[in-house]
Amino acid sequence: MTWDAAGDPTAQAGLDLCDRVLDLVGGRAEALVTHSRGRSALTRFANSRIHQNMDGDVEQVRLRVGVSGGGSAQATTTRVDDDGLTRLVEGALAAARLLPDDPSSPGLAGVAPLPVVDHFDAPTADTTPDSRADIVADFVDTGAGLESAGYCSTSGEVHVLVTTTGVRAASRSTMAQLDAIHRAPATDGPPTDGYGQTTSARVADLDGRRVGEVAAHKAVTGTDPISLSPGNYEVVLEARAVASLLLFPAWLGFNGKAAAEGTSFVHLGEQQFDERIDLWDDATDPRALGRAYDAEGTAKRRVDLVRSGVTVGVVHDRRSAALAGVESTGSSVGSEAFGGYPGDLFLAGGDVPLEALIGNVLRGLLITDFWYTRILDPKTQVITGLTRNGLFLVERGEVVAPVQNLRFTQSVVAGLGPGRVLGLGDDAQLVSNEGGVVHVPSLHLASWSFTGNAQG
Repeated sequence: MTWDAAGDPTAQAGLDLCDRVLDLVGGRAEALVTHSRGRSALTRFANSRIHQNMDGDVEQVRLRVGVSGGGSAQATTTRVDDDGLTRLVEGALAAARLLPDDPSSPGLAGVAPLPVVDHFDAPTADTTPDSRADIVADFVDTGAGLESAGYCSTSGEVHVLVTTTGVRAASRSTMAQLDAIHRAPATDGPPTDGYGQTTSARVADLDGRRVGEVAAHKAVTGTDPISLSPGNYEVVLEARAVASLLLFPAWLGFNGKAAAEGTSFVHLGEQQFDERIDLWDDATDPRALGRAYDAEGTAKRRVDLVRSGVTVGVVHDRRSAALAGVESTGSSVGSEAFGGYPGDLFLAGGDVPLEALIGNVLRGLLITDFWYTRILDPKTQVITGLTRNGLFLVERGEVVAPVQNLRFTQSVVAGLGPGRVLGLGDDAQLVSNEGGVVHVPSLHLASWSFTGNAQG
């Protein structure tokens, strides 16, 4: 256990429920069962007014079974009564028997020590609508004459995992986030949006006023943008944009299954990145939000992926680890078809303030965010997408004009390649992307390829 789960009634109830499920399996298969219970709440606002509050208890049981002479199957239920659990077990067993034998199955993880991880904050788990409304009000108040929209969310969860091989693990975590824009009217053309966000395990860290001031400044200074021709531009990427880029190397690159299948860009031992780049996965870091164990019950640990620009590692679940002849890195997301995923990714920051990164740009762009980003080629990590919520022209270290949104088409690996990273910000922070939450700084890059405007 990673904290005194035996003294936590929610964790103990979850462990007892998992034991009931294994009793129902009754030795007919090897089995892994998880139980999660928590609270998820959201305060949404638009037109500078709160229009929706959602607050609900969430409970789920997931069972994975592997049968002799067949395969493995998973099933999930939100019913925790006897009938619901019986249906869960019988359905999973029936599905597993229909599958062909899986001789390469690595089986379930055995018992092993877990790291001490406790990304939990009781006030966040118990946040009231009034408390979230206060954060929203602080954000809205910074945008006099502007329209505001976004959300403030809080959640808390207790998760347990029990297997027929004797693994008994428990974890708890919380998360709070403010994600919002201010919108400014334009004298000629459409309105412009300015973005701000903050993410933490603690709701007390959400400073609505600070986030709102950033968003309001971007919105007001972004009105009446100029048009720029496509081309290669020196760029400063703020943390939100950096987080968007790292999704694809994490998902399709540093994935042990993708590496084994030859679809990954990774070449271990090669200088694929600039020497300033250090990248690793570590749920045990106090700044992270993840559990001490993965979906297979394997203990998590720090896994270095890039060290001084040299690609040094990939992450594995049990199946891809067995194929590679190594140990699992504790990176299963619960799908063997997917492979391992670095769910607590860190990009090392530097000591340069964002203002100084901008000050070092001769002529280039300051980019707040990327969106609608899609992968074109996993082997080269060429992606395409659009800028949004604040794009500005920088000349001789000064922001001189807002710019109409642009489309980019660029290899992430080439963009972060040797000699291409000119500076690392001192503003490393937790940021959400489509794959979870990463910890990243702002970056100053030598070149980024823009191939059209927002319509092309």
